[in-house]
Amino acid sequence: MTTTDFTSDIRSRPESAFVTAAGLIVDEATGSRVTGHIDLTADHLTPWGVVHGGVYATAVESAASIGASAAVVERGQFAVGVHNGTDFLRSSTGGERALVVAEPLQQGRVQQLWLVTITSEQTGKALARGQVRLQNVALPA
Repeated sequence: MTTTDFTSDIRSRPESAFVTAAGLIVDEATGSRVTGHIDLTADHLTPWGVVHGGVYATAVESAASIGASAAVVERGQFAVGVHNGTDFLRSSTGGERALVVAEPLQQGRVQQLWLVTITSEQTGKALARGQVRLQNVALPA
């Protein structure tokens, strides 16, 4: 994949099959902000009837990676997560839309740090919050 192909892809379709399967829909993706949403359904629930934390951790990692990669793609790079710290703040039983917002806290030449907040559209309360440290690396040849 060339830099041009990657740039076009990250701007037109930033979701991978895995991200799509997890339910994250990316609404906006730039190098300084990513927004999206997840319509939480029964497919996201644990056997105990609450949304699985892995759904939130996946959204945090994905949103940060998409934004961080968009920030460095013009330099022939993409960003890979090296640490994901996601806190699960409030349980949900699904049947609602979760809003995802990712913004950089620090963007350096070698690494970036992004903050991602996942909020219930229905209640306005935070469901999860995470920080992802990412390494900027060269795009594969």
